[in-house]
Amino acid sequence: MSNLSDSSTDRPAGGPQVRHITVSPEHAGQRLDNFLIRELKGLPRSRVYRLVRKGEVRVNLGRVDARYRLQSGDRVRIPPVRLGPGAAPRVAASLETGEILFEDAHLLILDKPAGLPVHGGTGVSAGVIEALRARQPDCPFLELVHRLDRDTSGCLMLAKSRAALTGLHAALRRDGPEAPITKRYAALVRGRPGRDRIEVHTGLDRSSLRGGERTVVVSESGDRAASVFRVERPGPSCTGVEIELVTGRTHQARVHAVHIGHPIAGDRKYGDRDFNKQARRAGLRRLALHARSLEFSHPVTGKPCRAEAPVPAAFAAAYDALNP
Repeated sequence: MSNLSDSSTDRPAGGPQVRHITVSPEHAGQRLDNFLIRELKGLPRSRVYRLVRKGEVRVNLGRVDARYRLQSGDRVRIPPVRLGPGAAPRVAASLETGEILFEDAHLLILDKPAGLPVHGGTGVSAGVIEALRARQPDCPFLELVHRLDRDTSGCLMLAKSRAALTGLHAALRRDGPEAPITKRYAALVRGRPGRDRIEVHTGLDRSSLRGGERTVVVSESGDRAASVFRVERPGPSCTGVEIELVTGRTHQARVHAVHIGHPIAGDRKYGDRDFNKQARRAGLRRLALHARSLEFSHPVTGKPCRAEAPVPAAFAAAYDALNP
């Protein structure tokens, strides 16, 4: 349950009721969609957004966008919604969310498994955030700091306090060579790059449609994106690389890998189909992209922090099989 003040009216006893919630200072600054996802545990994100679009959710009696950032004292109207007998939270609690790499009163860093989404959505009842909230119902605050693709494993940060969330979001917005958060990934790519270090500076556009599916493409008019590829284990057919994401755009590592002519193994959205088949025959059953490490200053204490998630053994096995 939320620690916000809550009153319910407008429906007979025993059935779902309209709730009016007053936002506390602890939740000030949170986006409305994230607030609703927490309050309506088990409800698909798509339905949450539909409630906002239809005006069934109101803030201070008015319609607002799902991205609206709540203010202390705002009154949020939540319509009557049937969530079922509580099966979704129980399923979420059973999910394996990965090993905890770091935890204190403000921050939690997980080694997220490949194949697990960070949150529920279309066709997915629950992800990491729903599972953790179901396991820790008394935790007053737990929010994703950033996201990883479903098929990407590795370091994932979650905030346990509003101060940590706002501090880390501010750090993530300060991208560039002097960015306060250093994000490094391990990957297997097709072939062998001609240089041991390749810097990529391009724009990325998320609005492209391909086969009815939204994709990210390189575009001069897109959001600025920068990555650094470093060869770690060269091979004629497959190379192990480190990818430092100087910025944090959607699918950045995957699209930049294709842009330099060396797509990531197992990438079914952007990669090379024949190379993916070879990788699968070599035993690789996933996207070969892993968020290996994070380095940053603690958002509350200011102390230097580093989290590292071991590279999956499947990467080395696939590398050896692809480079006999």
